[in-house]
Amino acid sequence: MEIFGRSRRQLAFAYALIMCLFMAIIIFVMHMAMNWSIFSEQAQELSDAANGVAEAQMIYLQNPNVPVDENRYYKSVNDRLFFYVFNENKQLVNFERASFKLEPFIKSVIENWNIEEGRVEVFSHSNELGQLTTVMMTSKKIIDGESLQTLYVGKDVTALYSGLRKATYAQVVLGFMALLIASAIGYYMAGKALIPLKEAYDKQKQFAADASHELRTPLAVLMSSAELLLADPSIKNPFLRQVLEDVKSEVKKMTNLVSDLLMVARSDNNALKVKIQRLDLAEILEQVVRTMKPLAEKKNIKLIGENFSKTLINADEQKIKQLAIILVDNAIKYTLEGGSVLVEMENSNNNRAVFSVMDSGIGIAPEDLDKVFERFYRVDKARSREMGGNGLGLAIASEIVKIHEGKISVASKLGEGTKFTVELKINLKK
Repeated sequence: MEIFGRSRRQLAFAYALIMCLFMAIIIFVMHMAMNWSIFSEQAQELSDAANGVAEAQMIYLQNPNVPVDENRYYKSVNDRLFFYVFNENKQLVNFERASFKLEPFIKSVIENWNIEEGRVEVFSHSNELGQLTTVMMTSKKIIDGESLQTLYVGKDVTALYSGLRKATYAQVVLGFMALLIASAIGYYMAGKALIPLKEAYDKQKQFAADASHELRTPLAVLMSSAELLLADPSIKNPFLRQVLEDVKSEVKKMTNLVSDLLMVARSDNNALKVKIQRLDLAEILEQVVRTMKPLAEKKNIKLIGENFSKTLINADEQKIKQLAIILVDNAIKYTLEGGSVLVEMENSNNNRAVFSVMDSGIGIAPEDLDKVFERFYRVDKARSREMGGNGLGLAIASEIVKIHEGKISVASKLGEGTKFTVELKINLKK
């Protein structure tokens, strides 16, 4: 049944959404952890290299004639480390160059350097081919008496950050695959969890169908008995006749409820039979307006039919008539005395026939609009009981529209009225 299919999909979607959020958090945390690990390790190495180069440069400044073993203080260029030393006049006095392709970018970074001493920063650069290069750099002041030099030390960490991105992409792909598998499992488990509920619901449907069918005979007998007694001229007592009228009225209500329950049960079991034939929708609506006018006049309500133009559709005549009666009866029921109900055919196209039932009644609250087609749902339960409603009329109307492959919608404002619009497929297959 559709309600269980929809519930199963909703449960599976909720589970997938939770898993998606969980996977996103895990991937984000892992990416940030790996990024922090790479940065902290490389930053420490860069700081050590900067201290080593600064020490070697200080020794050189203090003893310019003494050779300095730079291998003691600085790793070779093969490790992608490089440095540049500038004096106060921004003249390059010592260096270990970066690669030829990277050096213009490094010099640009140095020219615009405004970062505090000792702080390590990451810089990225894309060349004309779109290839991304990533470097880490830091600076250090070298002071010898009145001489001031600035050391810039950096390292090409492109391979490390490229590996980080690839690892993150791999995690995203694996996470997506895990999410698909988890969603499939969630959908399967949701189906298994709903089996007992579906079985219980099926039993209730069968009971409702059986009970409704069995109740029709005794109710028919009660109705016939009440009518016979009312027709008996020997019963003249006004009190007894009023009692019989009340019995007849209540039996009639009970019969209508049983008929509605039986129709709902048959629709649930896909046993609702329709007799498709070619008919004029305008003719049916005119007939319904004529039939319902006496009921409207009792409440001093003006029932109007407008724009009834011949529109041929393939449909079940009795079901379409029942649909229109339900909507008009519902409109009259919830319209105050002196109000109006309008039944109108709207512009139809080649595939759809459209009609609406609009009243000037009490209206429906926004929070109740999406529930009016639910079974046994009544916006105002106390008033619905007074008016004889059982909460099945609009549910049956929705079911009739559904089996005709149509669409029913509602628009309403509290205190202003309600409008039900029905779209029916014209060329429904027989």
